[in-house]
Amino acid sequence: MVRNLRINLFAISFILICVGVIMIYSASSIYAWERYKDSFFFLKRHLIFLGLGAIVTFFVMTIDYRKFKRFARPLLWISLILLVLVLIPGIGREVSGARRWFRFKIISFQPSELACMALIIYVADFISRKGKVIKDFLRGFLPPVCALGLCALLILAQPDLGTTVALGVVVFLMLFVAGVRVAHLFSVFLVSLPVLYFLIFSVPYRRMRIMAFINPWLDPKGSGFQIIQSQVALGSGGLFGLGLGHSRQKLFYLPAAHTDFIFSIIGEELGLLGTLAIIILFIFFIQQGLQIIKNTTDKFGYFLALGLVLMISFRAIINIGVSCGLLPTKGLPLPFISYGGSSLIFDMVSIGILLNIAGTGEYP
Repeated sequence: MVRNLRINLFAISFILICVGVIMIYSASSIYAWERYKDSFFFLKRHLIFLGLGAIVTFFVMTIDYRKFKRFARPLLWISLILLVLVLIPGIGREVSGARRWFRFKIISFQPSELACMALIIYVADFISRKGKVIKDFLRGFLPPVCALGLCALLILAQPDLGTTVALGVVVFLMLFVAGVRVAHLFSVFLVSLPVLYFLIFSVPYRRMRIMAFINPWLDPKGSGFQIIQSQVALGSGGLFGLGLGHSRQKLFYLPAAHTDFIFSIIGEELGLLGTLAIIILFIFFIQQGLQIIKNTTDKFGYFLALGLVLMISFRAIINIGVSCGLLPTKGLPLPFISYGGSSLIFDMVSIGILLNIAGTGEYP
């Protein structure tokens, strides 16, 4: 049972990564040639990150995941320091008004990805140590929420509201499963609503995204352009698609075709059957992840697996929902498939940790 579960999880992740390699080249080759005179520009960088991710993932799989407990706090502090450093001009790299990356020649690193994993590890460790007082507001609820709040403020400063919301939902679900009083969670949720409203409607581009989500045709050449072109891509693919490499929307119509909207290109080239296959693979991933969580006897491993599965699943749901026009544009990549160095590496590391945890569970 353990062996089959690990094989299944590895196979699903491997297939999604392979689909990503193919679709990144298909979606980015023309854009890469036009901008860099190298149609393999993004593919080569993606393969570099894939190699780095494989090395780190193999390392994670060779050590006992329980050792992460002793590094939970230091890792969180390191990630917080990096989140501060990336905001400093001259250190962090600014792209389109957002300062989210460190740049090292051809390698870029997004510290918010490390912060998400570090916070999940910290919360899992906290719950495993403080389970008996988890219902207490000061000792069981406030510390992880303060850690979440600090991470959220620094990520919002980049600015990156999508990652902040995703991280907040994951941590709250972890605390809910741990037995935190619903009244505590609900009170923080109520307090956060006006803050979220202010963050969305006080910033012009976020407000335009919401208006475009409600009715993209109000501004078809502006804020609604991405959503409209994404839906055109999905609709023109039909049942079987236009064929691999034959997307029309990637010809400078759909922005971020190889990153945030790669699911739309999959729909255009591989059709409804292709998009359903991707959705089914993620459903299988969630099912295998839940199986690992269910059979994990170690409390730290249980909540660590829960957090990692929730984060990957939530990002996939948001990305697919945005591509289909069911959710406002958030800017979150599709796990394992979208082009993006840091996100791919940490998605692969998450799989390595899950495989590690799966090997310690008890199965019938």
